Parts: sequence; C-alpha cells; structure tokens
Amino acid sequence: MLDRSSGIQQSPLPDPVSELLMGMRLRGASYSRLRFSAPFGIGFAEAREAWFHFVAHGAAVLRTPSGERMPISCGDAVLLPRGGAHAIVSGPGVDIRPFDSYEAVPLCPGICRVDALEEQQCRSRDVLIFTARMQLELDTLHPLIELMPEFLLVSAPTGQQPEVRPLLDAMEREMTGDRAGSASILARLAEVVAVSVIRTWVECGCGDATGWVAALRDARLGRVLAALHRDPGRNWTLVDMAATMGSSRSVFAERFAAATGTTPLRYVAALRMRLAAQWLTRDRLPVEEVAHRLGYQSQAAFSRAYKRVVGTPPGQARKAR
Repeated sequence: MLDRSSGIQQSPLPDPVSELLMGMRLRGASYSRLRFSAPFGIGFAEAREAWFHFVAHGAAVLRTPSGERMPISCGDAVLLPRGGAHAIVSGPGVDIRPFDSYEAVPLCPGICRVDALEEQQCRSRDVLIFTARMQLELDTLHPLIELMPEFLLVSAPTGQQPEVRPLLDAMEREMTGDRAGSASILARLAEVVAVSVIRTWVECGCGDATGWVAALRDARLGRVLAALHRDPGRNWTLVDMAATMGSSRSVFAERFAAATGTTPLRYVAALRMRLAAQWLTRDRLPVEEVAHRLGYQSQAAFSRAYKRVVGTPPGQARKAR
C-alpha cells in the first residue's frame, strides 16, 4: 500500500493491536456509481464519515484535503478516513462542481447512479468511479482515526497489498459488467477493501504516528490498553492497571503518562465517555443501560461523570441524535 503522507515501514503486528482491531467495523452511509466525461471536476464536502473512491475505468486526479495532487487510474482505491474536503478532476484548470449538485438516480436503497456525459464523446473515454461515504465504527479505537493520514491509496501499478487486489479486480468486473445486483455487491466489497486498507496501515507501523500507537506497541503497556478497551466497565484502579503491566504503581503511571499524554484514570474516564456518546447517539441506548454497561452504580453517578468529561448531560446527547 502506498501512503504518501506517512512513510510506511514494515513491522510485526503486536498482539494488543491485533486484539483491538478485531473490534473494527465499517458501515456504509451512502454509495454512488459515477460515470463522467472529461472535462469534469467533482468537489466532495467535508464529512463526519470516511470517503472511499475506486476507479474502475479511466484516469483522474485526486486533490487531497491539503491540496496535494495525486494521479489515480483504473484499479486504484483511495480512502480518506477523516472525511476531509477534496476533489476528483479530469485535469488542471477545470471548474469544480459540488458532488451533491449532480442529479442522482436511485439504483436500490442507499445506492445511486450519477452520470455527467458528453454525448459526442466515445464512451470508452469515460471515467467510471465507485464512491462511498462510510462510518468507521472503531468504537474504543477512536484515537486511531485521528492518527491516520488524510488519505490512504492502494495503487494498482505498485503491486502492493496483494491480498486486496482480488477484491479490487472483483469491483472492476462488477462496475463494468452492469450485472443484476452489482450495486449491492460493490457496496460490500468497498467496505471490505476499506477495512483492509486500515488494517494494513496498522500492520505496517502506522506511518509516523506516535503516542497512543507507540503505547500499544509497547508490549507491557499494550497489555494494559488492550485490557482497558476490552473491559471499560470494570472498576479499574491504579493498582489493577499496574499489576496488569507487571510493575509498581509509580513506574506504570509515569510510563503511561509519557506514552499517552494523560493519566491512567483520566484515560479510562475519557474512554468510557467516548463509548457512552456513541451508544447514546448512534445506537440510541437508554441512559440507564449505558450507565450499567460502563459499570456505574447509578444513573446519577454516570450522568455526573458524563457531564464532567463531555460538558453536557447524557440526555442531551441522546436528543441531539
């Protein structure tokens, strides 16, 4: 996998990272099958979800959120995990039109087709792209998203990430074949490819990311973090965490703070409230159930903790959905 924004070096995947990645899920928000004739410029607005693009035919240029220009061509897949504003253009000097301004024709629930074609142009010169907005459901792995580069590219000519190539080949066949059910198959393939791209980035060392990832890759600290994320509702104490690491409380607290930038107990509190916010807004769970899941003895105690960390009552977060 080619990661231009963070040099990747191969390194083994430690057990704590592997364990936490098992909780990684991805849910598609919307999918679009795009066919465009040059010249074109498509602007994709900043989104809370990740953006994913796969080029099934032709070539274009990706303008990244930071303004970098990256050629993309048939067989390339791009994931923008933080959903930054970007554009796909046919070449320099073209006007960029917002993606949402194009007429979309529904193919099936959640999947549509967008065509912007020049009638006089040969169809073999069209650019065919499958685009998706995807919600990365990393749950307790939320810090990972913030550490990712603005885009991750799987480029066909490089021959990298060979395990993903058959999936991309299958996407290309579905895109160009126009067979029954192809839109739904493309949606599922796109989700698998996106998760595979993230997994490979982690397995290859997470680029230049430090801090939280460095703590995960520390064998002893990683054990503690994996235990916290596996059982956030446990009544964790400094003694418990130090014992999991196999050190004294003072040594553990010092190493934990140096690696993560916060104290162990504050980390646990933030982890719980991050999960609580997801369960309240995304999953629409009642406040009392969230409190129970996170080990609080009463709804009132949970509400006080939530407001102290987040700044608003949990009931307000649930209504904001």
